[in-house]
Amino acid sequence: MDITIRLAQQPDADALLGRSPLAALVGMLLDQQVPMEWAFSGPYTIAQRMGGDDLDAHRISTADPEAFAALLSEKPAVHRYPGSMAKRVQQLCQYLVEHYDGDARAVWEGVTSGKELLERLKALPGFGQQKAQIFLALLGKQFGVQPRGWREAAGPYGEQGSYRSAADITGPESLAKVRAYKQEAKQAAKAAKSARGTL
Repeated sequence: MDITIRLAQQPDADALLGRSPLAALVGMLLDQQVPMEWAFSGPYTIAQRMGGDDLDAHRISTADPEAFAALLSEKPAVHRYPGSMAKRVQQLCQYLVEHYDGDARAVWEGVTSGKELLERLKALPGFGQQKAQIFLALLGKQFGVQPRGWREAAGPYGEQGSYRSAADITGPESLAKVRAYKQEAKQAAKAAKSARGTL
């Protein structure tokens, strides 16, 4: 079932995120130190450069590491740090092949609780607590994956009506709200740090 996603703010890239669980996971993995739209359009760029319309965990996991890194580094680069992110994407796909036969959807299919899903997501290479909670919230809010207690497991990102992360982006307006929230959080953290420095 295809889901309407607007994280990349680019129709083809968003369509891939909506139909491919692996693309959604890879987009979430890439979502650090670059604008969200850049990160979430990455899976589509990778798929196109690999000559297809979808991502294949088996194919990525066995790709030559240097060739795969070069593929992500082509202009325009898939990420600010294409080399290290190429390695992370491959590690994620290798884990999925080893534990889920390459099927990203199997990470959340059949889970009975939000807590169980959070643990599965945290076990993925490149997914710490925060990234796992944001992706859990994204699954619950936009993909209809709502095991018992999913909002609680997602922490503040699971709150209804909040605009804290990628989980809450459904178009340009909500993207602007999430940007504003992140900016405020960054300024608050900076203020707290300088306050500690004056103690």
